[in-house]
Amino acid sequence: MLEEDNDETCWNNLENFRVKLISVIDPSRITPYLRQCKVISHDDEEQVLNDPSLVMRKRKAGVLLDILQRTGHKGFEAFLESLELYYPQLYKKITGKEPSRVFSMIIDTAGESGLSQLLMNEIMKLQSTVQEERQKAQELTMWLRTKEDTIREMWVRDSLLHKHQERAQKMKEERDSLSKELRKCKDENYNLAMSYAKQSEEKSAALMKNRDLILEIDRLKHSLMKAEDDCTLERKHTMKLKHAIEQRPSHEVMWEIQQEKELLLAKNQELENTLQQVAREQNLEKSLSNEALENGCSQILEERRELMNTIYSLRKELQRSEVLQDKYAEEKEMLELQCTSLRKDSQMYKKRIEAVLQQMEEVASERDQALLTREQFYMQYSKNLVERDTYRKQIRELGERCDEMQLQLFQKESQLLATEAKLKRLQLELPTPTSDLDDTSSRDSQEVS
Repeated sequence: MLEEDNDETCWNNLENFRVKLISVIDPSRITPYLRQCKVISHDDEEQVLNDPSLVMRKRKAGVLLDILQRTGHKGFEAFLESLELYYPQLYKKITGKEPSRVFSMIIDTAGESGLSQLLMNEIMKLQSTVQEERQKAQELTMWLRTKEDTIREMWVRDSLLHKHQERAQKMKEERDSLSKELRKCKDENYNLAMSYAKQSEEKSAALMKNRDLILEIDRLKHSLMKAEDDCTLERKHTMKLKHAIEQRPSHEVMWEIQQEKELLLAKNQELENTLQQVAREQNLEKSLSNEALENGCSQILEERRELMNTIYSLRKELQRSEVLQDKYAEEKEMLELQCTSLRKDSQMYKKRIEAVLQQMEEVASERDQALLTREQFYMQYSKNLVERDTYRKQIRELGERCDEMQLQLFQKESQLLATEAKLKRLQLELPTPTSDLDDTSSRDSQEVS
């Protein structure tokens, strides 16, 4: 009864660490030792390891603990020794003691030969596991090398991508700056065209105003010449009137003519008196020679009438000729005035045509100068564009050359990193003396922690 109580106490104490044991212990590692100690049978081992219902490792560990719990104190001792052998850290955590590795249980059951055989089997297992681990480590190193190569290649590609992105960003910025410059040039060109159109409009307005002023001046000159011609005509009429007034007799001459007229009237009266006396004296004679006198008088009267008619006709012709002379003189003066006005008009139009031709020549010269300056401006602009394109091409070539040199630098750095990694791998592949048990104990301690 006492032994059963001790067994229950031991297993009850161990039940406090059941969760830790199930999570850490691998049944395939400790079952050989337990079977060597004759704690479990072959059927128990097959049940734990090969039962299809026990797929998870934790369930296998729980079933193994249940089987060991049925073996009593012997199973407890064998289990603790297996923990001491395979899981020293867990053994120390459960018992609070340092592992001594006495293996009294297996010595009592199978002797020292059994212990040596167990240890040899474990060593062989450990060697196979170490070889597998080394092979896995080599595979992992190879995988790491490939990953490092891919990482290095990706790093190079990333650097290339960054360079291309930077270059694309630079080209985008350059495109934006060029578009801004183009927009600015378009605005400047538009402003220049607007200012040029405004100046041309102002110039055309000034020319039209100048032409209107010239026409106004010519009209004023023409009116002035007409006024001068009218003034000269009026001056000539006044001169004629003045000449006629000057040719009129004066008062003294009129008085003398009046006196002469009175004297002539007095003489005429005397002559009439004498003629009356003569007529009285001749009345007698007339009676005698009346017929002869009548005939002579009729002849004299006819001759006198004819003479009067001829004198009257001559006077009429003289008056008509004087009127025609005056008319022709006036027409001559008018024609002379018209000729002078036409001559002045022709001179004025000639000057106007000369001024218009001179203005046309000036406009043509200004147009030629403007075309020449525009051609020079366009030539200079095209030359600047060609120089800018050449400079951009040079900058682009230098940028490509810089990118190529940076790529070469990246490749050299990758090669240097590859050589450094190879050197580190060669240094790591050098053999280091370690014991298999220490390796297993270190792994178990890592699993426990």
